[in-house]
Amino acid sequence: MCLSIPSQVVEIHEDNTVTVDTMGVKRRVSCHLLMDPLAIGEYVLIHIGFVMSKIDDKDAQESLEMYQFIMDESGPLPI
Repeated sequence: MCLSIPSQVVEIHEDNTVTVDTMGVKRRVSCHLLMDPLAIGEYVLIHIGFVMSKIDDKDAQESLEMYQFIMDESGPLPI
């Protein structure tokens, strides 16, 4: 099972890729599988380096709050 964390588009590139911010981690991903154009500030769901779909801002914020809660409650990861 794969859980996709909403990622916010922070930069758009000419080669059909975007830079996204996923809870503070920035990375460049491909938009080749997405038919709709993206805008800075929109939220997307990513799978193995490809944008799979856009996600509504409200739903993205709810998901991000839940992920943050889970991280806060789980405490530090064992090494």
